[in-house]
Amino acid sequence: MYLHSRSTGTDFVDIIRQNRHRFPTGVVHSFTGTIEEMVQICEMDLFIGINGCSMKTDENCEVVKAIPIEKMMVETDCPYCDIRNSHSSAPHVKTKFVQKDKAKYDPESPDLQVVRGRNEPCTIVQVVEVIAALKGITTREVADISYANTLRMFNLID
Repeated sequence: MYLHSRSTGTDFVDIIRQNRHRFPTGVVHSFTGTIEEMVQICEMDLFIGINGCSMKTDENCEVVKAIPIEKMMVETDCPYCDIRNSHSSAPHVKTKFVQKDKAKYDPESPDLQVVRGRNEPCTIVQVVEVIAALKGITTREVADISYANTLRMFNLID
């Protein structure tokens, strides 16, 4: 189950706690909550989805650092939630994409390009780069653990 919580205060955690027995697992998508909320979500054995919106502020980045990597899912939430230059996480982005107006976008171009103002699945590499930098691990470790978490989340492990 994908769960979305935005500006819910304690209501979200209370409702999920009361109904946790009704679903086997889930991911709290596009997480922007506090460390306290993150701890409560992890205690309910749920995953936490991280994307560009999850790392806008210094406080957000501190929460991402604190999330146990085995409870983290990496996501883009395209076409929204990209990492913008104004985000606290932006200095950690290594992979840059050329942004072009929709009319000038050329899918055959050898440049790494995206349509201006639209987040794309390929930008997941940027989310991985930021998480790696915040946690002090390699991008490969983030990718491998995220893959393993995905297999667990969707019960795809023998």
